[in-house]
Amino acid sequence: MPKDRRPRLILALILFILVVLPILTNGVDLLVDWLWFKSEGYRVIYLTILKSQIALSGWAGLGFIAVASLNLYIARLLSRRHGYRVYGETIEFPALDRFTSAFRWAIWGGVLLVGYGVSQWGMSHWLEYLLARNPSEIAQHDPLFNLGLGFYLFQLPFNWFLYHLALVTLIVCLLSAVFLYLVEGGVWVTPRGPVVAASARAHLMVLGGLIFLLIAYRVRLAMYGLLFSPRGTLYGAGYTDVHATLPALQLLLVLSIVTALIFFAEAKLGHIRPALYAVGALIVIALIGTAVYPEIIQRFIVAPNEIDKERPYIANSIEFTRAAYGLDRFEERQFSAVEDLTLNDIRQNQATLRNVRLWDHKPLLTTFAQLQEIRTYYDFRYVDNDRYWIDGVYRQVSLSPRELSSQSLPGRTWINEHLTYTHGYGLCLGPVNEVTSDGLPELLIKNIPPVSTASIRVTQPAIYYGELGNEYCFVKTHAQEFDYPKGDENVYTNYQGSGGIPVGGFWKRLLFTAEFGEKNILFSSDIQPSSRLMIYRRVLDRAGRLTPFLRYDSDPYMVIADDGSLYWMLDAYTASSWYPYSEPTEDMGNFIRNSVKVTINAYSGAVHFYVVDPTDPLVEAYARIFPGVFEPLSAMPKDLLAHIRYPEGLFSIQAQKYALFHMTDPRVLYNREDLWRVAQTSTGGPPRPMTPYYNIMKLAEVGTSEEFILMVPFTPSRKDNMIAWMAARCDAPNYGKVLVFTFPKEKLVFGPQQVEARIDQDPTISQQLTLWGQGGSKVIRGTLLVIPIMNSVLYVEPLYLSAEAGGALPQLKRVIVAYSDHVLMENSLDDALTKIFGGAVSTAAGAPRAAQPGAAATPAPGAAKPAAPLAPNLQQLVQEANQHYERALQLQRQGDWAGYGDEIKKLGETLRKLAAAQGQQ
Repeated sequence: MPKDRRPRLILALILFILVVLPILTNGVDLLVDWLWFKSEGYRVIYLTILKSQIALSGWAGLGFIAVASLNLYIARLLSRRHGYRVYGETIEFPALDRFTSAFRWAIWGGVLLVGYGVSQWGMSHWLEYLLARNPSEIAQHDPLFNLGLGFYLFQLPFNWFLYHLALVTLIVCLLSAVFLYLVEGGVWVTPRGPVVAASARAHLMVLGGLIFLLIAYRVRLAMYGLLFSPRGTLYGAGYTDVHATLPALQLLLVLSIVTALIFFAEAKLGHIRPALYAVGALIVIALIGTAVYPEIIQRFIVAPNEIDKERPYIANSIEFTRAAYGLDRFEERQFSAVEDLTLNDIRQNQATLRNVRLWDHKPLLTTFAQLQEIRTYYDFRYVDNDRYWIDGVYRQVSLSPRELSSQSLPGRTWINEHLTYTHGYGLCLGPVNEVTSDGLPELLIKNIPPVSTASIRVTQPAIYYGELGNEYCFVKTHAQEFDYPKGDENVYTNYQGSGGIPVGGFWKRLLFTAEFGEKNILFSSDIQPSSRLMIYRRVLDRAGRLTPFLRYDSDPYMVIADDGSLYWMLDAYTASSWYPYSEPTEDMGNFIRNSVKVTINAYSGAVHFYVVDPTDPLVEAYARIFPGVFEPLSAMPKDLLAHIRYPEGLFSIQAQKYALFHMTDPRVLYNREDLWRVAQTSTGGPPRPMTPYYNIMKLAEVGTSEEFILMVPFTPSRKDNMIAWMAARCDAPNYGKVLVFTFPKEKLVFGPQQVEARIDQDPTISQQLTLWGQGGSKVIRGTLLVIPIMNSVLYVEPLYLSAEAGGALPQLKRVIVAYSDHVLMENSLDDALTKIFGGAVSTAAGAPRAAQPGAAATPAPGAAKPAAPLAPNLQQLVQEANQHYERALQLQRQGDWAGYGDEIKKLGETLRKLAAAQGQQ
């Protein structure tokens, strides 16, 4: 081959490997994604990420190849001074003479292949690159190096990438140079060992010096890494890290630089022993300084006096962990937990009690599946809780969309899956606490087409985008789309929205054919130029594909807008693993914010991103990197804004962290004197942490009216009594505020497991549950809910009865209520509250609130005239009768039949007095 053509051939090969090969392997995906991002209106995200990937791939790949090529060029020039065929004591490789050219090409080919791998690896670090170029300022500084936290969140990750890139480059340069010298001369293998020519030695020594300079840079990065050390009592730099490891690293930094200088000097002088001595000394000091010495300090200095030595570092971990998880924004308040609720208090908190969730998600989902799926290809995947104003009343509801599962179609042909059965239809919605006479949930929206008995209407029930992982589909085709079943017939429709990618002409169809590997896309006569292709139809995949730099809560939920259209609401997190001193969370990092709310139209797939927390430094950076993508929360439509809620995933993480980091005194935290845990429940299985749950209630001494909250109770770490409960507020203007209500430590407040134990020990309840569990029936214990009312606590647990056989419908049979020393199981929540508090209680949505003291009650139109209040003597007799009745039941459970008879006699006497008193009135 002519020599003047070799550089051009090599350049062409480099371009092929770094440019053409990635396009050939990913080109179809890139083009389809470009069309999709463009149709969704987010070209800026696609182009910004693509440009950054090309830039990183180019700089990393070409930079690596350029440095490695220059290194090989220098090695070849130096090797020409020496032939590999040397006589005397040198071992010859006569066969190599015939393969010199092949070995050269093997070396170059290896460099190019490694360069391709480096370019692909560099491309994957596009996010660190963009963040390093667009950092946000953070006022807080770390206490060890006094650097702004922005350096750790934005600069340090990319610095580690640069280090690894340089390390790979230098190692490959060293190895390839040695191999080239072995092939072309400069390094020989003799019976006495390897012999290195002076020029080759100088070259290799320079490379060694560069590696040790890089090691010095690595040591410097390791100093910053001490802020993420897991060695101490808590995460972050501890006493040993600061007083033993840090000085050792500082010494290693100096020695690494000195070693590099020795290598450079000996490259000129031609000696190798001083460099070997320097390397040996560096290794010994590294082992002693980073392993042995810190262990000695930890065992003999820190361990005997750990709290005194670690106290300032524990304080750092507390401060930074609370800031990283937003715990420093929590407000802690006292909750007296008295047992002084009266009947009037219960009536005053009717809005709270009528929103107690009596329908758990699992039995409710089973009921939806049995009664409302209608056809086998429909599926209710999840149930979510939300709140709506229904006929003027603020109600908590359970909602589940009816999605289409293409995998459940009776005939899974390509036309059925991708042209005909394209969307789900409607949803089920009902109050969380209402039940029919058959023990089934009362539904306000049900059936196909959706039928509503409330003020909420669904006008666009088609669900093209949902939680199920359905594949692509084509709409606006010649084939009619199945809309919904109607008796023995089907109703068909044609898509009228703007969602999806326009199909256009032949070349796009050919592209889609290549993307999905389906020839029908190209040859189907049903697909026309005006047709549209819908891809990424699973809402989590859709949002994640648009914004791969955000993390998403696993529980999207559906919202009904005022105009009757359906939207998905998603919670997006910004997260990082580079927040100093902050305790990490598995699969999430050690910094997290729910800074973005996402809405997705279930019909068109249109996606919008709204910033909830503009103070988050990461979302500030993303807004600069991707201009125009994020909108302020005020831009969200008011009807959707009313349904944002605090995400359960973030709340669970914060609750887990707060159980430890509510202790702000380092000494108290070190001794774990007040360690909490999320309250445990053992209903239906082994003990496990309670799942946070939504509720509508009025917060004691804080709220002025009922509001939608997310809450979870706490217990001490080794006890079951309740110590606190945490609530996240979801309604404006208090959205995102988290309150922690702590109980007096000297007061015993039953925890969920203790209440469950009291339920299990009640003979009447236990006997009834045993009876129901026989004869092919199964008792399902619902979630025990802690319901704070004013400064007291109620416990409510629903009971469901279901047949053991398949196709069973769980029925809400009883409601257990515990308060003070009362544990009652009744037909309804109203019945239980009535018996406990000695007067009629109604939690129905239409029931009027109790009148405020001093206020005149106005009867509703057509309502009967309200009864006059009972005289004081009558009230006393009613309470006395209730006490005798409760006492009789208690004696009956204990088997004291003589006492039971006495209490029944007393009850009869009291009732006669009551009748006589009423007659006198």
